[in-house]
Amino acid sequence: MSAGLRDLRIALVGNPNCGKTALFNTLTGSRQRVANYPGVTVERKEGSFLSPGGRRVQLLDLPGTYSLRARSPDEVVTRDVVLGQQAGVAPPDLLVCVADATNLRLGLRLILELKQAGRPLLVALNMFDIARHRGIEVDVERLSALLGLPVVTTVAVRRGGTEALLAAIDAQAPASEAEAAWSAPDATGLRILQREADRILAAVVRVPDRRDAVTRRLDAVLLHPAAGLVILLMVLFLMFQAVFAWAQPAMDLIDTGFQALGAAVGGLLPQEGAAGLLRSFLQDGLIAGVGSVLVFLPQILVLFLFILLLEDFGYMARAAFLMDRIMGGAGLHGRAFIPLLSSFACAIPGIMSTRVIDSRRDRLATILVAPLMTCSARIPVYTLIIGAFVPDQPVGEGAWSWVGLQGLVMFGLYAAGILSALGMSFVFKRLLWRGQPTEPFMLELPDYKLPRLRNLALGLWQRAKAFLRRAGTIILSMMVVIWFLSSVPRPPEGATQPAIEYSFAYSIGQAVEPLLRPIGFNWQIGVALIPGMAAREVAVASLGTVYAVQDAEEDTAQLGQALAGRWSLATALAFLAWYVFAPQCVATLSVIRRETGGQRWMWFSFGYMLALAYVAALATYQGARALGLG
Repeated sequence: MSAGLRDLRIALVGNPNCGKTALFNTLTGSRQRVANYPGVTVERKEGSFLSPGGRRVQLLDLPGTYSLRARSPDEVVTRDVVLGQQAGVAPPDLLVCVADATNLRLGLRLILELKQAGRPLLVALNMFDIARHRGIEVDVERLSALLGLPVVTTVAVRRGGTEALLAAIDAQAPASEAEAAWSAPDATGLRILQREADRILAAVVRVPDRRDAVTRRLDAVLLHPAAGLVILLMVLFLMFQAVFAWAQPAMDLIDTGFQALGAAVGGLLPQEGAAGLLRSFLQDGLIAGVGSVLVFLPQILVLFLFILLLEDFGYMARAAFLMDRIMGGAGLHGRAFIPLLSSFACAIPGIMSTRVIDSRRDRLATILVAPLMTCSARIPVYTLIIGAFVPDQPVGEGAWSWVGLQGLVMFGLYAAGILSALGMSFVFKRLLWRGQPTEPFMLELPDYKLPRLRNLALGLWQRAKAFLRRAGTIILSMMVVIWFLSSVPRPPEGATQPAIEYSFAYSIGQAVEPLLRPIGFNWQIGVALIPGMAAREVAVASLGTVYAVQDAEEDTAQLGQALAGRWSLATALAFLAWYVFAPQCVATLSVIRRETGGQRWMWFSFGYMLALAYVAALATYQGARALGLG
């Protein structure tokens, strides 16, 4: 470390969509971690880097906010960290306020609020290259003089685009530990700040006479009330088709690898005695169980790729704008669209992202229906059943030959989740919150930006790592339990039935089967559903383990083939219907409890989804049997 340079704690703060997270990723790269702030469920993203002068910097990426007069949980955390009042978080030595150079109005008001807080403050005008390309001229020196603050320009996504910021950080001296003296401005105070921001804006910024032509042309189409919705549906449809088509080669490779690994382990160990038990554990428990889930990692990454692309491009906010009228009719706030779309990946971040909704009623309504959206944990279940029972063939000829029947069924299941979420929200609005109006939806549309490969790769890696960690903890531990229940006790001497029928799993399955028989589920499904409460995809791994143990003599190579030979089409359809509404995993229930401040809504959510799942599976199974599919 250079002489005289001490470590710094820096917090990035700014409006939503100002490029703050892109700047954080550029500065910290892979040296970052995600946790929660002490006592709350707001996500905490922290990283570190070494400045050119040799100074070690701890960097904190705060949730986006328009004002320190916090209303949502995210904004409360940002305010408390800025003021040095967040429990368990050391006050920052320096605040770096990231402002969008293409749209400075709201950013300037936030800068003036931060200045009143009395913390050392540095302003970073981000996306300066885009502003210059659009003909927007910003007098940086005059802006710095009028604000009385150092102002630097940054281009977070370009090499060398942070040099001025890093130099300013090296010149910064650590602040004292004194608490900031600040009081929340009232409505009059905010108007005064905004007038001051507008005065500064007029003095330092010159905007061309017309809007950016590309943005204008794109918005004319993408925000059209009719054409925009059609395009949104086409984007979603393409996403679900890609989940099958693009991921298949990688899935085949993973599947082949696990089959080869299982065969190699089976060939090394005998089938009898203690070595046979070890062989069963490795081959049928670990390899068959975990492998049956990891094979779906490519599909999950394809789904995340689409979501990240839509976010980076700037389309996500426009999709929320398009869906506002539809969601408002169902009793949801327009801002609920982004949490619900995030729930396609996982309900947990979707539920946590409801903190951007100010109204507690609107936030609670979104939390209750978010688990109905088809999360990535359902993909292994859907893909397994669709692959086993739905032919892999196009739905038409000519121009429609690219549309696969399997992808169409997958799209239908996602649509069922969306419609059920809207439907239940409508019911909740009429029964639980009758007469309470939904707050008006106000949203600032970000500029269109080309996605950056570095940010996409980093985002995909973080999600893949999270899935692999889940597979190596929850799923692996559940597979050990399922294998043990399926293999112990061992069959007695002279036993004539399959070994699994003497095990604990068989006894458990037989106990729950009477409850599941009306919906077409056998005892193997009953065994799989119970650990599936820990994580939905565990049900697939459990089926893989149970059938691998049961059919050890037949050496079942693929779980889909085993199910196709043992389940009727009516049972398969009922299983899909169950998982459209299946009660969420334990982790999701825990997040609901923390976000709502108690167990009441957690148990309500679990109960209504369990009831929906049973009724849907019952209607599907009995209806399919009536049509001769049972």
